[in-house]
Amino acid sequence: MTEPASDAAAQQQPAGNRPHLLVISTGARMFREYLLASIAQQYRIHLFLAAEPQWETSYIDAATVLADTLDADLMIEAARKLDERDPVDGVLCWDEARILATSRIAEALGLPGGYPEVVMACRDKHLTRQRLAAAGVVQPASVVVDSLDQALAAAAEIGYPVVLKPRGIAASLGVVLARDEAALREYWTFASTTTVPGALVYDDHATLVEEYADGPEISIDSAVYHGRVYPICLAHKELGYPPYFEEIGHFVDGAEPMLKDPALISALEQAHAALGFTDGMTHTEYRLTPSGPKLIEVNARIGGDLIPYLGLRATGIDPGLAAAAIACGREPSVTADRALFGAVRFRYVPYEMTVTEINFDPQRLPEEIDRAQVLVEPGQRLAPPPAGTVWGRIAYLTSVADTAEECRSVLEAADAALVVEGTAVQDPETSAQGSEASEPAAEHDK
Repeated sequence: MTEPASDAAAQQQPAGNRPHLLVISTGARMFREYLLASIAQQYRIHLFLAAEPQWETSYIDAATVLADTLDADLMIEAARKLDERDPVDGVLCWDEARILATSRIAEALGLPGGYPEVVMACRDKHLTRQRLAAAGVVQPASVVVDSLDQALAAAAEIGYPVVLKPRGIAASLGVVLARDEAALREYWTFASTTTVPGALVYDDHATLVEEYADGPEISIDSAVYHGRVYPICLAHKELGYPPYFEEIGHFVDGAEPMLKDPALISALEQAHAALGFTDGMTHTEYRLTPSGPKLIEVNARIGGDLIPYLGLRATGIDPGLAAAAIACGREPSVTADRALFGAVRFRYVPYEMTVTEINFDPQRLPEEIDRAQVLVEPGQRLAPPPAGTVWGRIAYLTSVADTAEECRSVLEAADAALVVEGTAVQDPETSAQGSEASEPAAEHDK
């Protein structure tokens, strides 16, 4: 059904002067509200979502509640009816599970970003590898497999260590490093069976065995308009819980020197050209190996984990407005007006537990902290990775400062302010391999 909503944030311009933007889902408020808030300043937003809007009502003109926002055909029908009543200028989504359906909606309405085959080539990591290989893009060797025996054969061909990776899931879920044959045998089930709602499903050949690209990992969020790639935010990743690739933090330099590296920018442009990605937002990941950058993956959406938020705070470039502009066929504004440092750090339970109390002690929380957000509630049962992965996160902290040292210092001080108490579910020494944890509100796209 369609239901009007208040639009206080968007009243800065007359409705007739603001393009009509259809947004598909929003994600968790504590991770994505900043995007909706920015877009509402210049666009009339109509939201498709699976439940009545709540916090979103301050930013939207109206919402259509649908039975299933993963059903592309259902959403196309609703979008056409909306377009007949009130012409839609663009369609936008930043949720990994819904970006393919969103591209189909844009295609049906004849709007920018309507190329589902390109979006699929980004979502399906095997297709990504194939297209990049055909264009000569530097990347790890990769073999798609369907069984442990095939995985062992591929690893023997590539050479250990290797990375096991699900073919159609984001957020490093199910990704694990196998340093030898014994480790590959141990982690095969984990990598080949991990799934999430909305993940691509394959009858066979659903797991990748890849060369391990050793070195620091970075991500680059880019605005792509008419084939031109504008890198707007580079984040340095902090990984934890080896052999898993859990992203426990990110750091953004508003004056990042790597974004002035012609070789890296050329590689980024080559990757987008190889995939045929001409209009939209992307989140591209690289490993900085001793022999140079190797491309890990390209996601056809804005990055998660508050990385674009850090970019906004550190550079002044607004990723939400850039995404909305491109979705409506307009050139995005990508000029920085500051050069600060921003960082996010995620906290996890130390062992599998039922949380009884969690909060930030206001007496110990530094005034300079940007955000201190609790992600779970008392009564939830949680575990650290691998059982917990991103769902084991219990809180995040963000810091924005003039210098890298100040930024990290504030995070360290704020980290000590988090108070967590709970009842152990089992012995802490063995809980890392415990049962599946319940899901707190967490952003899964990275």
